[in-house]
Amino acid sequence: MDGISLDQLRTFVVTVDEGSFSAAGRRLGRAQSAVSELIRSLEIRLGVELFDRDGRYPRLTGGAGDLLLPKAREIIAKVDIFKSYAKGMATGLEAELSVVIDVFFPIHIIAEAAKDFRERFPTVPLRLFVEALGGTVEPILDRRANVGIVGSLPVMPSGIATEPLGSILFNIVASADHPLSLIEGPISKSQLEQHVQLILTDRTELSAGREFGVMSSQTWRLADLFAKHTFLINGLGWGGMPEHAVKSDIEEGRLVSLIIEDLPAGGLRLPVSIAYRSDDPPGPAGRWFIGRLTACANDSSIK
Repeated sequence: MDGISLDQLRTFVVTVDEGSFSAAGRRLGRAQSAVSELIRSLEIRLGVELFDRDGRYPRLTGGAGDLLLPKAREIIAKVDIFKSYAKGMATGLEAELSVVIDVFFPIHIIAEAAKDFRERFPTVPLRLFVEALGGTVEPILDRRANVGIVGSLPVMPSGIATEPLGSILFNIVASADHPLSLIEGPISKSQLEQHVQLILTDRTELSAGREFGVMSSQTWRLADLFAKHTFLINGLGWGGMPEHAVKSDIEEGRLVSLIIEDLPAGGLRLPVSIAYRSDDPPGPAGRWFIGRLTACANDSSIK
């Protein structure tokens, strides 16, 4: 077991994410044979089969593969955090801290952490971006942002390290006079498809070919959460919104929380993570801001 390397674990995770040894090789810049050999040597060290190789593409085994994958991800994440801490000890303060925030994340939590940051690091300017979907990751990839709060892009590009921050309650809502709000009991998927769904669109190519939470063939796409909010209140469609953004609208009767068949009645939980480049982890100010942000989130509605 002591011979297991971080390289083997990263290769294992990338192979699962990419779906084949050849695709993993392209992402890692290695030959397919080298990837296969790393995986095979890991299986020998562990004494278990991680992949079923009988089909055209390798598939995780239902036992060991499925159980060990999240553990491998956890180990890699902890190593990335370890490197982040080491960098903070070895380098001086950042000249500026740039943070990109998912539009779904409660801005009052950012403000609370930012207020404490200003007092702790008065010489470090703070720059904030507010984006959605791939827009939360692209500024990190092109080095316009040091740290990201990512909630609406479930698939991370290569080279991005993440740390869990919590989750946001997400409700599916419609205006009080919308036809869906008048339905008694759970609403079926076929009933949803009869009405326009309002969804956020990705202004980057990072989610190209993927749809997140789309349940209707009739969609209106908006690039701004506040525009979506206004459209919902005016009965122009139905859609999902972070609970904190529509709580008062529901309490005052402008919006109705829809109960959807096969979905939790209290709403969905959207995981939120801290993200940064693996090769450029946060320095001292960034690491402090992450810790303060996590504390503020834990004291608030982010669970």
